[in-house]
Formats: sequence, C-alpha cells, structure tokens
Amino acid sequence: MKVTVVILNWNGKGFLQKFLPSVISCNASFSGIIVADNASTDDSIAFLKAEYPDVKVIVNAENGGFAKGYNDALQLVDAEYYVLLNSDVEVTPGWIDEVISLMDSDKNIAACQPKIKSFHNKSFFEYAGAAGGFIDKYGYPFCRGRIFESLEEDKGQYDDVREVFWATGACMFVRAECFHRVHGFDADFFAHMEEIDLCWRLKNLGYKVMYCPSSVVYHVGGGTLNKTSPQKTYLNFRNNLALITKNHPPQYFVVKLLWRMILDGVAGAKYLASGQFDHFKAILKAHFSFYGSFSSTMKKRRELKKEIVKHTTTAVYLRSILADYYFRKKRTFTELDHPENFMK
Repeated sequence: MKVTVVILNWNGKGFLQKFLPSVISCNASFSGIIVADNASTDDSIAFLKAEYPDVKVIVNAENGGFAKGYNDALQLVDAEYYVLLNSDVEVTPGWIDEVISLMDSDKNIAACQPKIKSFHNKSFFEYAGAAGGFIDKYGYPFCRGRIFESLEEDKGQYDDVREVFWATGACMFVRAECFHRVHGFDADFFAHMEEIDLCWRLKNLGYKVMYCPSSVVYHVGGGTLNKTSPQKTYLNFRNNLALITKNHPPQYFVVKLLWRMILDGVAGAKYLASGQFDHFKAILKAHFSFYGSFSSTMKKRRELKKEIVKHTTTAVYLRSILADYYFRKKRTFTELDHPENFMK
C-alpha cells in the first residue's frame, strides 16, 4: 500500500472498540490498516480477530513503550508512508488524503501532522500536538494552540499550512524512507518526546516537518499515562535532557544544558513546596537516570554529528517560553508569533 496506518495498542481494547470504526470508515483507498500490539494482557487481540478479521495484527514480543513498539512493528510494514496513530483518536473524512497530497508535493517533507483537537471538547485544540509543535531556545516544547496548560479554542487562527519543529506522535505521518534513514525512534526514550527527537534528527538532515490544517482528528489523550502521573513527569524530564544532549548544536550547548538543570531544580522546588512529593522524586530520579546514561547519550551525539547536514533553526523560538508564559502572561501562540522571535 502507498500508506499504512499503524495503531500501537497496549491493553486498549476499549479504545479500539470506540475508535477503530472511524479509522476504517474514513480510510483512503490507497491505505491499509495494521494494529501493532505491544504485548497486551487484555483481550485486545481476541477482540480484533473476532470483530475485525481483515485488520492485520502485528504482535510485538514485549512492551517496549511507544518508541521500541513502533520500531519493532515498522520493520514488518512495507509502505511509502507510515501513519502512526494512537488508539484513542477519532479521525474524520479526508484526513489521510489531505496530508499525503501535501507530502507528495514536496519530497523534502519527512513528517507531517494534522490538526489535533480535543475529543471531549471538540471546539478546542488538544494538548498533544494541537496545531503543530515548536521548541524554545532552552529545549522546552510547546504547540500552536497549546502552551503548557493553556488550550486555545479553534477559531481558524491556525488554518495555514506551516513548517513546524515537531509533529505529534498521537498522529504522525512519516515518510518510511526517512524514518528508517534515521533508524526510527530512540528506544531508550520508551515514551514521551521520542517524536520530538525523531523530528529534530530529521530536520538536522535537511528535511521538513509540516502541519496540515485541512486534516482534522480528535484525540482523547492520557490513554496510557495521565499527564498528572509521576511516571510521565519522570519520562518528560529525563527524555528532555537526553533530547537536548543528542541534538543541540555545538554553540552554547554546555551552557544550555547547565541552565536546563537549574530550571529543573526550580521545577522540583515548586513541586516540593506544593506538597507534590511524588513529582519531586520523579525529577530527582530523572536526573540520576540521565547522569547514569550520560556517556552513552554523548556517544549518540557523536554518531549523529557525522550525518548532520545543518543544525536546524526553523521553528525554534528564540526566547524563553517559560518567561513569556509565567512572567509576561502570554498564553497564546499568536502573542509569540513575531518574525524576530523565530528562526526561519
């Protein structure tokens, strides 16, 4: 098939029951559907075989998280484009055609995401991806339509096709050739920010990552790990440090990394002061894990350096998103979106 939609499932029978029908009914004629099961312990596979015998199932030997789960499954998928789709996503008619048309128009587009809206509040953007991902100069990710906990209502303000820094893993279209050229996701990330790492590596090779607003999907979010989970805090802090270490350009690298550690300490103190001890411990755990794997992460950095065409500057926010959000009270992307604030 030209396109294969691959849904990674882990104990998600309920989501498959609810959302797989929309994926099937809105599927394109040139697209296949596969469920990649990450060693589920529920009866997901039995359900699929009974209710959807025409949907191919790949069973991974272990639950390697989002990153390894997709890496393992995509070794067995032959397609020009992969669509990595969370099981808790409702799709809409034309969602595939619109993105593939855009990607076909420019072979330099390696990845793309649709507009991600909230399943529970369909007039608003959804946390994981919204209208495309960006990153600030200190490595903090944010989205058009969602900055930290502030979600915007979709009023058509982000209906332009635009190059972004990263595309959400909740619904990522990726050119298979490009995915395998960079050896897929970093399995050490397990889950969270692995899609940002992938996009950063692709952009450092000269590829584009795009946002396509005419394709719309609705995401539940938090299906595997709720955003208030200490485990999610651990993964986010650990993986963000690894993300910066692997991909940041040489200029100011050490300064940026040290500054990030200080800011993480501030975040930890905030959790401690508010009595959220589990999240404070999660940040400590994340840092000790990062320190323990620092040499192997630096080895990855050296290996990546050999192939970098040019360190990407596109869609990097030149200011601190923390300062603009918490001190200057800028809550929407339109307040940030000035030419002098972004590298082109």
